[in-house]
Order: sequence, then structure tokens, then C-alpha cells
Amino acid sequence: MPAVKKTDTSNTTKYYAAAIAAFAIWGFFSFALMPLQNYPSLDILFYRVFFSTVLMLLITAIFRRRTFNENVQLFRKLAYHQKKKSVLLNIGGGIFLTSNWFFFIYVMNHISIKATSLAYLVCPILTALLAFFVLKEKLNKYQRLAIGLSIGGCLLLALGNMLDMLYSLVVGLSYALYLVSQRRNAGFDKLLVLTFHFVISAVLLLPLYPFFSARLPTSADFYSYTAIISVVFTIIPLFLNLYALKALTSSTVGMLLSINPLIGFTIAVIVFHEPVNAMQLTGYAVVFAAVVIFNIRVSKSVRSGK
Repeated sequence: MPAVKKTDTSNTTKYYAAAIAAFAIWGFFSFALMPLQNYPSLDILFYRVFFSTVLMLLITAIFRRRTFNENVQLFRKLAYHQKKKSVLLNIGGGIFLTSNWFFFIYVMNHISIKATSLAYLVCPILTALLAFFVLKEKLNKYQRLAIGLSIGGCLLLALGNMLDMLYSLVVGLSYALYLVSQRRNAGFDKLLVLTFHFVISAVLLLPLYPFFSARLPTSADFYSYTAIISVVFTIIPLFLNLYALKALTSSTVGMLLSINPLIGFTIAVIVFHEPVNAMQLTGYAVVFAAVVIFNIRVSKSVRSGK
């Protein structure tokens, strides 16, 4: 990859805040989806991706031409093997992201909402393990303990329904692969990288649109909420996610992903009054404890400036 200005990882506060903000935003996703519950989920995916892609391309064409040209020149200066690696990482990122969205919608529509929530509790464990074996990221004793606790919490939530766990693994693995692949994808402008991922996603979904889309929506509300989903719940958190990966390890960012289902679970119980049992409360409490324990050492480093 190209030479990159070294990030000062001794002060990771802003990267840590970016990751937390990204997953906190996704935790409130239900508020944007509820008004669209009468529309097919696949249509929401199509318009979410197409709207995001067009918007990102317009931003690049109008406001970021200079950055685009600089990154093109940067790519041209790379050796052949570096170009190949960069292209594969970015195409892979687009494929993993699209796969995650598709599997998420399939499980949501055909399996259960519980399975999708469980997926983003399983994802941090898968991310940490992939980062450990693939990227050789080190895990201290607190982080190993946190992963063990997360596994225990997920098993409590999956108890009595292992089928949910299997589907959750598929959804969680697709996003874990995205996080780990993008940790290696350094050297280029993150907003341009994200634009490329959206283009790949749009290219993958466009051939499916004529066969699987419903009638063209005519309601202004549909397009308004889709625009909100595209900007607030897609572009912004994904950019923050990639930004956080500049300094934080994949396992750390992955573990912070647990914030998403924890907020979602709280909203489901308090706002939408969904029933909850003692086993579920215990499972989520264990996962929350695991997130805190996993990031204890990082938090100490940020406060001390070490």
C-alpha cells in the first residue's frame, strides 16, 4: 500500500468517539424503519443503496474533484502487487457490505428479529477472532475475558433456538469480514473508499432490481425516510466506522459494535414495549459487561495519554 502519514495512536480519543457514534446511530435505526414497515424490505435496500451511491458520486464530482485526482495519482504510483491488493480489498469491502445488508434483510423477513439482534452480538466475537488469526492483532487478558463473556451472553440469548444462532453467525460473519478487510485498506481517502464500496454494491444489486423490486413507490414519505436512512443511518456511520479503523484495531471496533444491539434492545423494551424475560436481560447484561471490560485498557490509555 502507499506510504501513509503515521497516525498518532497515542491519542485515540477521536477515533474511539467515531466508532461509538457510528454504532450508537445504528442503535436508533428502528425509528427510521418503523414508518416503512409496510414496504418490502428488499425495496428499502435497493433505494437505500442507489440513493447513497448517487449522493456520494455527486459529492465527489462537485466538491471533491481535487481529492479524487490526488488519490488516482496515488494509485497509479503503486507497484503492481500493491494495486492488485488495493483493488481486491475495495471490491471485497463492497461485496461484504452488500452481503451483510442482504443477509440481514433475509433473516429479518424469514427467520426472526431476534436472530438479527443476536447477529450483531456475535459479530464482535467473530471480528476479534478473525483479527487475532488473520491480522495477528494481540489480545490482552482483559480482552480475552471479554470475548469469553460475550460468548456466554450470546449462548444465553440463543438458548433453546440454535437455528437463530446459525443464521446470526452468517449475518455477523459478513460484517466481521468487512471490518477486518478494511483495517488493511489504508492509504486512501476514506470518503472515496466508501464511495467505491457503494458503487460496487449498486453494481451488484442493479441486475436484481427488475426481477425482485415491487411497484415503484409513489409516496413522498417513502423517499423522505429512505433519504434519511441513506444519509443518517448509512453514509455517516459507515464513514465514522472506516475513520475509526485508521487508529483502532479491528477487534476493538468490532467489540464496540455491541453498542448497536444494546441500544436497540433498550428501545424495543422501553419505547415499543416488547416482552423481555430474565434470560434475555441476563444475556444482554453479560454482553454489556464484556464491552466495558474489553475496552478498559484502551480507556485508561486515552485518559492517561499513554
